[in-house]
Formats: sequence, C-alpha cells, structure tokens
Amino acid sequence: MENPGFEMQEEKIQSSSNMKEQTKQEVPERKSHWSLMNIFLVCLLACFISTIIGVLIISSVYIKNIGFLTQLNMQKHEITSPKTPITMSDKKRVDVKFQFLNHLGKSKGSAWIGVVDAGGSIVTTYNVTAGQVIFFPKNTLHWVKNVGEDDCLFLLFFTTHEELQTLDVDDVFFSTPEDIAARSLKPQGGVNFIRTFKKQTEDQAINLPPNLVELVQNASYVQSPDKLVWRYFYNLKDSTEFKLSGGVIQWARFRKNGVGLNDNEKIFSESLQMHENSLTLATIRIYSNGLRQPHFHFNANEMGYVISGCGKVGIIVSSKITTDFDIGIGDVVFFPIGTQHYIKSTCDEDLLMILAFSTGNQLQTLDMDDYFHATADHILAQLFFKKQEEFKKIPRFSEDQAINLPQQQNLIAKNN
Repeated sequence: MENPGFEMQEEKIQSSSNMKEQTKQEVPERKSHWSLMNIFLVCLLACFISTIIGVLIISSVYIKNIGFLTQLNMQKHEITSPKTPITMSDKKRVDVKFQFLNHLGKSKGSAWIGVVDAGGSIVTTYNVTAGQVIFFPKNTLHWVKNVGEDDCLFLLFFTTHEELQTLDVDDVFFSTPEDIAARSLKPQGGVNFIRTFKKQTEDQAINLPPNLVELVQNASYVQSPDKLVWRYFYNLKDSTEFKLSGGVIQWARFRKNGVGLNDNEKIFSESLQMHENSLTLATIRIYSNGLRQPHFHFNANEMGYVISGCGKVGIIVSSKITTDFDIGIGDVVFFPIGTQHYIKSTCDEDLLMILAFSTGNQLQTLDMDDYFHATADHILAQLFFKKQEEFKKIPRFSEDQAINLPQQQNLIAKNN
C-alpha cells in the first residue's frame, strides 16, 4: 500500500542520505587539498628560516674571523713593536751570574776596596775590576764598594771548614752600650748624639740606602802606593800564562825566592806567607776534550768553581771509594788533601774554572805520569804482573802533560 507520507519521508531520508554521502565525499577532498597547502607552506617557511639561519651563521663566522685577525694583528704588532722599550731594569731580571761568568775579563764592573791595618794607622785603598784577586788576611777589617754602572760579582773563598763568623761595623756599634760608645768616640753632643743612630730592621751587610745621594756627597777615592796595594791585590787575568798542550793555568800564589814573579807580584807572594791560613788561587782553562790528568796535592785542600763550559770530574779516595760526576756553570767541586782527582772538558767550548788551594806556601802536586816515571820499571812489573820492558811503552815528553789533549788531536793542533 502506497503511503504518500511515507514516500515523502523516505525521499527526505534518501535525500538526506545522499547529501551525507556527498558531504563525505567532499570532505576528504578538502582535507587532502589543505594538507598539500600546509606542506607547501611549511617547506616555504623552512626554506626561509634556513636561509636566515645560514646568513646569520656566515655573518657570525665572518665577524669572528675579523675579530681573530684583528687580535692576531694586534698581537703581532705588540711582538714586533712593543709599547714600552726594554730598560736596564728589565735586563737585570736575567740571572747576572751567567752574564758575568761567561764574560770574565770583559765585565765593566769596578769596585773600590778598603783595608784597615792593626791600630788603624794605615788604610789601604785600591780599585779592582773583573779577573783580579783580592786578599783579606784573617781578622782584617775591610770594605768593598761598587762604584761602576754595572753590578759587581765576587767569588769568595774562605780558609775555614767551620761555620763562617763575620762581624760588621754596624753590628758592633749597636751592640755597644751608649755611654761606652760615647766615651770612646767623644762626639759632639755625647750620648745624645749616639742615640740619634737608629738600627735598621734589615741586615745592612750589603746596603743601598734610597737617599744615598742625600747622605753621600763628593765621595773621593785615592789609590794607595803600590807597596801597600800589592799586599792585598793581584792581577790574575794579566799574570803569566803557563801554556800546556791541553790548556792554560794562571796563578796567584807564593813562590820561593819570587821565581818567575815581577816586583809587585813578589809583594803579594810575601804577604801570603806572612799570614796564617792563606790561599793560593788559580784559573785553569782546559781546551775542549782536554784532560787535567789524575793528580793530588800534598799540602792543600782544593776547591773549584766552574765559570764556563762543562766537564767530568773523577775522584779516587781509596781502592774501594771512587766516584765521577758531571759539572757545569756555577758548580763547586772539593778535593780533600791527598785525594787523587782528574778533570776533563766535555763540551765544544773550553772548560774554565777558578781554583782555590788552602795553603799560603808553594803548592806541592804530583801527577800520575810523574809518579809512574819516578817508579822503577822492575817495581811496576812486580806490582802489575807485567814484563818489565812493557813499561818502556809509557813515553816521556819534553812538555808538561799536566793538561793534555788526546795524542792524535794534539798532533793535529801542532800541525795547524
């Protein structure tokens, strides 16, 4: 049975259903359409952002490079063109020891020395420069003042193995009661004047007051007569050179009857003998690869200080105690009396040392080749279990071999 109302409702339902299906079909199409647009926009935006980031990165790198190059140029400028010139105070930061020691004899340092004899009746003053020897007898009051533009460096040797005891003038003064000092010196103002002296907090053994110019004006120094000066002074660097095949020795020492000494050197020699516990000084230059052969001293301990070069030292105390070690600039060596020792130069440059011997008498030394030659062949043969004629292979030389070069090198040096 047909029902128009039902048919109309059905049409509406079908119509509505058809519209829904149409809508369903259209919606996916729209979604697909907007998704492509979104992807396009996102890609476009990403490209834009990437471009901006790339530009920023390139700009940042460029700016950093400019800054680095600018800084590098500034550093180069500072290196090649320092803002402030190097001054003498900057140069003095370098260890002056090595500046001086490597140029011994060329230093511009200059100092005045004063020595006060017993009773204070004689004061000896004299000027010294590099390479010269100063001798102060035990218990002799003395002073040293640098008067040059450069620092003065002194190598000091003392004739004692005990703790050194030294007394300075200011220490004596401030340790003396005020009334005793006033009665002894009798200054104007008496004790009140003595009380004006103030003891410094720092040791004044070596001093340089900040107001020195204000304190000292018109200081004058006068060289004493030679007969006084040469009792305490010896010009070692200009003394006689004892040339050997492997080096050179110069001496400041006592010589019996003044053999080989000039008039002024004789005064010094005699002065050494007059005082107890004097020293003999020497400089020794050992050529490269040269050897100061094994030897020992009968009457003195020996101490040495390396000025330049380097070397190897060997010490033979007994059959069971031997040692060797390397030495270089600034090193000190000590050889007890009667100890056999040798020194060899091991650098390309000469080994230069200052030696001090604990004697004011003529130094007595015995070298290895000397005591071999002085010992009869039959004694050596029996001692070393070698045939007597074997010891004829040890040659005798007309020149002293105390410092020598290897035989082949020595022949080359002679030919040149």
